[in-house]
Parts: sequence; structure tokens; C-alpha cells
Amino acid sequence: MLPTLVLVGRPNVGKSTLFNRLTQSRDALVHDLPGLTRDRHYGRGRTGEKPYLVVDTGGLEPVAKDGILHEMARQTQQAIDEADVIVFLVDGRQGLAPQDRVIADRLRRAHCPVLLAVNKTEGMVPAVAAAEFHELGLGEPLAISAAHGEGVRSLVEIALATFPAEEEEEEEDGSSAHPKIAIVGRPNVGKSTLVNSLLGEERVIAFDQPGTTRDSIHVDFERDGRAYTLIDTAGVRRRGKVFEAVEKFSVVKTLQAIDDANVCILVLDAQGEISEQDAHLAGYILETGRALVVAINKWDGLDDYRRDTVKRELARKLQFLSFARFHYISALKGQGLAPLLKDVDVAYAAAFAKLSTPRLTRVLLAATAQHAPPKAGLFRPKLRYAHQGGRNPPVIVIHGNALGNVQSDYRRYLENTFRQAFELSGTPLRIEFHEGRNPYEERKSKPLSEGEKNRIRREKRFRRRAYGAKTKGAKA
Repeated sequence: MLPTLVLVGRPNVGKSTLFNRLTQSRDALVHDLPGLTRDRHYGRGRTGEKPYLVVDTGGLEPVAKDGILHEMARQTQQAIDEADVIVFLVDGRQGLAPQDRVIADRLRRAHCPVLLAVNKTEGMVPAVAAAEFHELGLGEPLAISAAHGEGVRSLVEIALATFPAEEEEEEEDGSSAHPKIAIVGRPNVGKSTLVNSLLGEERVIAFDQPGTTRDSIHVDFERDGRAYTLIDTAGVRRRGKVFEAVEKFSVVKTLQAIDDANVCILVLDAQGEISEQDAHLAGYILETGRALVVAINKWDGLDDYRRDTVKRELARKLQFLSFARFHYISALKGQGLAPLLKDVDVAYAAAFAKLSTPRLTRVLLAATAQHAPPKAGLFRPKLRYAHQGGRNPPVIVIHGNALGNVQSDYRRYLENTFRQAFELSGTPLRIEFHEGRNPYEERKSKPLSEGEKNRIRREKRFRRRAYGAKTKGAKA
């Protein structure tokens, strides 16, 4: 089991910057705003010679009694309980703060070693920058610069010195790895609550305030013997309502999470209106080609009339998602989650399904025999054979002649035919047409030279004379 290194400190001391440096990624949002990170963020450490896990935490506010700061402190405390080594990060440019002393007193009661790292010391004398932090009584302060990488490798080597080297497991490719599921939707629809209900613990902050989640949080878990990765994302509002730079970054991280996922669960609020923003977000998921399951949350608080109204709105506004399965759930009470996860497995299997060329061609020929493509002018498109061109989403490539004249409604007819024949439920299906190239199409007539023209004239005169001599001989 890999050792876990947890980054702890007050807000805006550079924990997320150090997390990105240790993981050699840009997974954690970094901005000059205190309290940007709220949930625990796990990553695989890639700085140093030994493999390990690193955990980014929100700014620790020991005096917070309620509200979002209290929830952030609870998340940080859970990370401290899981830690093998704690890196206590302080700001070398602002100096020792009273809050640092309170955090140091709490960390002295931790069950694991604590390293004191003085960040933002680039351009400073290390001994001078770290001098005043000796009074915290946590050992020798280590001067580092997370932004520039100064002293970071030494910090990791000291933190992992007592742990044996372990072989890092090789990551599987996307086709055989476990499903990555992105939980997406508008703010305050219950995405974090759904994640916690699936996990059976309070892994991410679920707070009755829109915009609680700011970063995309990856969580690995296992259910019924199968491994999954859940991605809790920030809520996506309409573009005209997004003004803060932090929220813009959060939206970008959400869109990146959709691209990285295999299956998306679109969470809708049954007690609110099914808005145009829900349709836009569903359209983006469809455009990226990700498998999709729709979860209508807060279903338990509706009467029969309201439920019928919501179903009519879904049929009208999300009719383009006919391939997806719809589930009516209550994330808070855990109702309807087992069928939801079952359809996630079905959608994942459909997205990575292998479609054989002979069967694809047979289905194609049967579909054209039952309903031939309409003519475009004097010619009718000729569909000859099909093969698979990709997965996640499945891509079917059809070859033939005059395929540029295939109409959109006939394309949908073919999509539905292939979907029914191969039971591709929960995933978009793309069809590409490849038309045979005419080898003489790009051939251009070149102007003849005078010599070529004279040669052609001589050949014509010779033919006329020879034909004329044969005609005279025949008459004689």
C-alpha cells in the first residue's frame, strides 16, 4: 500500500500549487483567492523516486463552528486521520501567523510525523526565511518554493525516508480499465450528495449552497466487486451568469472531466424547472460522444401531478436523448441508486462494444433492402459494406457510392437500426460515410503541343486515305 502524504495549512499558502508540483499535473485549481480548495483532492505523486499518494486539502480554519468553513475543516481532519506523513505548509513571505500556531497545536496530536515546510521562499535566504518558524516546535523548517520547485524534491525524500520502495502498478489502458463516471449538472442539484450516497460516506462537501464544489474531485471506489472512479464536478450555470474568474475555471474543469470520463450521469432537479441550461449541458455531452445516464434527483418530494409534469418536460426538452436511460432517484435517501449504477455498466459496455464487420454489413444490407435510401437527382446512394471505426463512442464507417447525397433522416434510420441490432443502449452512435474515389476525377486535360497536334493530323489523314482506298477497291 502506498504511503499517503497530506498537505495541511491555512488558506492561500500554496497547498494546491505544491500538489500540482508533486503530481506533475494541473489537476488542482490554483488562484490567488483564499479558500479556493474545499474538498480532499487525491493524486499520484510523481516527484521523487518512491511512489506515493498526495492529498490536497482546503485551508484549515480551526475556529470555524458552522457553515462551509466548518465543512472544509472536517474534510481536512479526515485527511489528517488517513495520513502517513503530514506536510504543514506556512507562508514564508507573510511570516508566522496566529492561525499557524493553532494548527501546529492540533497537528502535535496527530498519530504520524509532521514536516514543517516554509513556502514562497524564492529569492530569499532559506535560513532567514525559516528562522521565526522554529518556535512552532515541529522540528527543522524546510524552505521551499512550490511555484518554482526549489527544495520540493528534498522535502519528498525526507518525508518518505522511512518507507520502503514499492513497485508502482502499471495503469491499464482505457478499454480494459474500470469506468470513469462524471457527475454533472447545474449548481445545487445534488451532485455531491449523489457521490456521497454511492460511496456510503461523506467524501465530498454537500452543502445547501450553490457553487459549493469548485474543483473536479476524482474518487475511486468498489461496489459489488467492480471498481469505479467517480468525478464530482462543479455546477455549470448559463454563460451570462458566470462572472467570477474562479467559476470560469471551475466550468472549464467540469468540461474537461466530461471529456476524460467514459460515462456521464446528468443530474437534474425534479423540484426545479428543467431549464435550457440542462439541455445545453446534455448537448455538450452528446457532442463529445460520452455515454449518458440521466438522474432526476429529489423525486421523493413530489406529488403525482408534479411528477407527470416533470416527465412531460423531459420528453419535450430532452427528446434528443432517446438513447439514454432515465432514473428517478433521491440521492439524500439513497433511493434508486442500484438501478442507476446498473445502467451505468450497460452504457459503459455499449460505448466499448466490439462490432464485427460481417454482422455490420449484414445489418446494413438488410436495412437498405427494407428501406432504400431516396434518390438525389438521377442517382440513388449505394451502400455496400460497413465496419467499426472507433469506440467510446462507437463509430460505424459505411462505404459506397454517392454517399454525399444521403439525407439526415436516413442517417437517423440507420443509427436506430444499428442501435437495435447491437443493443447499444446509453451511448451515442456515430455514422461516417466514405465514398469511393474516382481515379479520373482529378485528372485534368493538358494543352497539346504543336508536335502532338501535327501527329494527330497525320494520323487522321492516313486513316482517311486508307479508308478511301479500301472503298474504291470495293467498288471496282
